Amino acid sequence: MEQSSGPRSVKIGDDERLGWSSERPRREGGPQRPTDISTRNRVLRPSEELLYSPGSLVVIASTAPADAESLLSRLIQTKGALFSMGKVRSLLTGRVTEDELEARAEELMASAIAKRIEAGDTVVLVTETLDREEREPFVRLAAAAGRPRHMVLFEPARVELDEEGKAALSDLRRRLTAGELGQEGFQTSLRLAGRTIGEVKRLDFQRPSRED
Repeated sequence: MEQSSGPRSVKIGDDERLGWSSERPRREGGPQRPTDISTRNRVLRPSEELLYSPGSLVVIASTAPADAESLLSRLIQTKGALFSMGKVRSLLTGRVTEDELEARAEELMASAIAKRIEAGDTVVLVTETLDREEREPFVRLAAAAGRPRHMVLFEPARVELDEEGKAALSDLRRRLTAGELGQEGFQTSLRLAGRTIGEVKRLDFQRPSRED
């Protein structure tokens, strides 16, 4: 195992500059340190069948969310497990005002996902962006409930992105390939790009078989 020969740089927040002890209390009124949900991450290879354990949270981050949702609706066996903001918006359109739509959609989806996670049911979430901030609340819910957590980067060809989008995609792709998404709480990660997308025929949730 390689060891770094140089000094390590550690950034210390203002609320931690109170003394030398690692057990020092937090400054009164300061922000609470988030629970560490980091875990070991295994990078998977695409295959014809993507099988996860029942009760998993599978987050699909994509440069083309609508395409990802369309593919998943064909692949997934557990239809009620599939969530996206686009899907929830369509359910609420005509039932709430335009001004309320976005907030109500976010509220409804968050509530429904939380209930499924608490009940131990499978959740497949297609996010609208590649941002960690969008997926993190759901990953933390799943981690707190002891549910398996998986990431899939769905990257179809010929998707036009601006410079910011290209940078975000490049960073997420790099971290996924390096197995660094364990820092976000994901136990496995998988990249589907180009021709590998067409190779996947099924996404399902089964307990691993035991050999006698």
